[in-house]
Formats: sequence, structure tokens, C-alpha cells
Amino acid sequence: MNKTPVVDQDACISCGLCVSSCPDVFRFNSAGKSECFNPAGADETAIQAAIDGCPVQAISWQ
Repeated sequence: MNKTPVVDQDACISCGLCVSSCPDVFRFNSAGKSECFNPAGADETAIQAAIDGCPVQAISWQ
């Protein structure tokens, strides 16, 4: 995978959608915000679905 998903910590509202849809890629950090801890934990299509589903568009590809 050439792209890595990145969560904008300032924009994240901790809704949990990405964590529930891709738990092998996203998790909550100690501040309660989503973070990408394993960019290879799901295929690009699944990660894109989490990106598209983010209600505040806090996740993007880097």
C-alpha cells in the first residue's frame, strides 16, 4: 500500500465510526481521538469506506 490513512486529531470528534468499521486499522488513543495504528490492517477499499464515512472528514490519505 503506497498510501497511509491519517487522522486529523483536531477535527476528530471521537464518533467511533472508523474504529468500528476498521478495528484492525483505527483505534482510540489516550486522548480519546481516533488514530491509525496499523495502516496495513485492512485493504484499501475498507479503509476508503471508513474515510468516506467520517462525518467530519477527519481522515485522509497521506
